[in-house]
Amino acid sequence: MQSSNPALSTNTFSGFGYAADEGNVMTMQGVVYKTALLLLLALLTAGWTWSLFFKSGNNPAAVNTWMMIGAIGGFVMALITVFKKEWAAITSVCYALLEGLFIGGLSAVLEASFPGIVIQAAGLTFGTLGAMLVAYQSGIIRATESFKLGVAAATGGIAVVYLVTIVLSLFGVKVPAIYGNGWVGIGFSLFVVAIAALNFVIDFDFIEQGTKNRVPKYMEWYAGFALMVTLIWLYIEFLRLLSKLRSR
Repeated sequence: MQSSNPALSTNTFSGFGYAADEGNVMTMQGVVYKTALLLLLALLTAGWTWSLFFKSGNNPAAVNTWMMIGAIGGFVMALITVFKKEWAAITSVCYALLEGLFIGGLSAVLEASFPGIVIQAAGLTFGTLGAMLVAYQSGIIRATESFKLGVAAATGGIAVVYLVTIVLSLFGVKVPAIYGNGWVGIGFSLFVVAIAALNFVIDFDFIEQGTKNRVPKYMEWYAGFALMVTLIWLYIEFLRLLSKLRSR
């Protein structure tokens, strides 16, 4: 089984066998609770950098360092979680707290420039999550192997584009087309938002398979972490899309 979410790969739930203790297995309810807790932790630190920005008189310098710590630290915690799933109860919490620092600062900076953009992005993000969940449970969208392969390829392509633009920016080369507010930039953002949303379907399917295979309970933390990765990605992409539309 393949997932385009980097936190969920073909062997994420392999090698566990069947848990002997019925009370020590992964459940869907447990995943929901732990995802909700991780989301709450991310919102707490996001609220802190948000307030820090506005208390400083809308000075981006007040949150830039914290945003960098959040972005780099969150990436490191994500890598550790992927390779040490049994540590997920700790590393997923660290990931949520660190990513909160980043998205809180980013949200505040964009809110200062485009009032109301944060509530719009948040509404679109959770609305998309709900829509994808309904589509998955009703069978409107099925996580077939061809579907997974297509989303995985598109996600990988997006990652390569972002990586190349970051490297180019280090040498002073800008790529205004996809980051600008022209139709190319808006079209690119719409494409990325669509791919991010489709990742939810694959993640739901993957987590469902994990509960059926009765993997160890600590995988609830890992599954919650995987959903947070997609959720945060989608929120950031909605912020980018809306900022492009509002700046036209």
